[in-house]
Amino acid sequence: MQIKTLHLKGFRNFKDSTINFTDKSLLIGSNDVGKTNLLYALRILMDRSLSDSDIEPKQTDFFAYEPTYELSIQICFTNIVEDCIIAKLRENVSDEGNLILEYKAFIDPKSNQLSYKIFIGKDDKSLVEIENRFYLRVLNLKFIGSRRDLISFIRQEKQRLLEESRINRDQKKIDEDTQILGEIESGLSTVNEKITSLSYVQAATTGINSQLGELSYHNQSQNVVFDVGASDPSAFIDDLQLASKIKGKSVVIGGEGRNNQIHLALWSTRNQMRRDKNQDLLEVCFFCIEEPEAHLHPHQQRKLAKYLTTTIEGQVIITSHSPQIACEVPPSSIIRLYFNGEGTKAAGNGINPFIEAKFIEFGYRLNIMSAEVFFADLVFLVEGPSEELLYKALANAIGVDLDKYNISVLMVDGVGFKPYASLLNSLKIPFVMRTDNDIFKIPKQEKYRLAGVQRAVDIFTMIFSPDEEMKSLLQDIDKLSGFDTPIPPHDIVDYSNRLISKLQQNGIFLSGIDLEHDLFHLIPKIVAEYLGIEQEEDIVVEMQKRKATFMFDFIRNNPKILAQLIATSLAEPLQYCRTLAEAIYGT
Repeated sequence: MQIKTLHLKGFRNFKDSTINFTDKSLLIGSNDVGKTNLLYALRILMDRSLSDSDIEPKQTDFFAYEPTYELSIQICFTNIVEDCIIAKLRENVSDEGNLILEYKAFIDPKSNQLSYKIFIGKDDKSLVEIENRFYLRVLNLKFIGSRRDLISFIRQEKQRLLEESRINRDQKKIDEDTQILGEIESGLSTVNEKITSLSYVQAATTGINSQLGELSYHNQSQNVVFDVGASDPSAFIDDLQLASKIKGKSVVIGGEGRNNQIHLALWSTRNQMRRDKNQDLLEVCFFCIEEPEAHLHPHQQRKLAKYLTTTIEGQVIITSHSPQIACEVPPSSIIRLYFNGEGTKAAGNGINPFIEAKFIEFGYRLNIMSAEVFFADLVFLVEGPSEELLYKALANAIGVDLDKYNISVLMVDGVGFKPYASLLNSLKIPFVMRTDNDIFKIPKQEKYRLAGVQRAVDIFTMIFSPDEEMKSLLQDIDKLSGFDTPIPPHDIVDYSNRLISKLQQNGIFLSGIDLEHDLFHLIPKIVAEYLGIEQEEDIVVEMQKRKATFMFDFIRNNPKILAQLIATSLAEPLQYCRTLAEAIYGT
């Protein structure tokens, strides 16, 4: 059984959104975009820890951006084969194994009174109202919030795990344990006797009992003593503490990161134990975990991602701000929430078209790609490390605050922009790109082509729908290829410039030639003096030979020079990024 879709209408951030889930789903998105609200919507219908009063609607549950008097939360389940579900909800499960739960809340516009109803059915047409959440006897959503008291949770889960393990014993183990508990009881008595015989313990308890006698006559027959905390061995065991053993010595577990891991491990172990015991499940559990990466360093975050997506049985929905976790999850499992100007949406309704085959094709690039781009509101794609170094420094110099606008600069390590553009587009992450205006020789021919412009056009046609002017220009696209000399004829140059102008209107920029030529032509004297070379050709060759090393040293030694480039073509992509980011945020 699996949650297939969640449809939210008029609920908090969500005006009208459909979200599809996989078996293991990772919810990402900027702060306040609605990740927690989405999980709460699931909890309203499925979390039995929420009481009937907890799920009563509040004014703040209704859509935030315009007057709304009705909201709905609809969960569609699929692939229902579990006997416990079919036995309890048989008349509401379709022959195809589908089930729908729906929560509707209302505001009376006259009285301002709030009310809600819950519905169940095989499909939209067969939904019937029900008086209570009786289905929770066989359906349950377990939720771990981001604001979790780890010590308290560990204590609770430890007790539950011990109880589950105790219930799972056969008679032979029960008899063995009974004998051992008798030995523990005898040992506790001996320990208590020895503790009370210690001189400083006797002195302390004598003083306490004397003062208690002055305060109250009723308890004269009772003596307060120090002991190990329990004479009943069962109570003693229930008070066991988790500790780490290092070379035979116990070390108390105290780090928040370690406690986070222990809590998740206890939780998963108890869940697995219940599954092992009940081959015929008594209930179906779904798991929602907020920010599981809390307090963990990067290596452990990556390990945790694998653990959550492979070890825990059952459907798991995770929210995270961790690039380390996002990098370990197939893009097809990532659900990116974003604000589209009217309300929160899921990119592709949660169905990421960047499917497994494309992900495998993405190959080595995943190692190059900074996973932070999954969390960006805008990505600026550049060719290599030289461009990345320059544009990060240039952005700072001309006052384009990349972090303020949540912009990531990402190099594609060459000219292979397509996989990155495809991935970003599938997640509805806008991007700007800049590439070299290369001229390449066509293999096995004495002909040349404007490879950079062709590359840019390929990205444009993959992402955008051309207007009439662009459609007309693209009819002559063959002009870009097949000219006789490395320097294209004037008519082709004119045609390519018109294309470039249109491409820039969509955030696709080309250099004059390449980064080194552009930088030299904008500040020739400064570059020449820095390198100590006079001839232009030699200067560019030296810059290209050293690439990122030159760029790093040049920026470090000329920090004030970059501000001079604010009104140049080199800075245009950054200015476009800022304008686009401000449009995204509506400022």
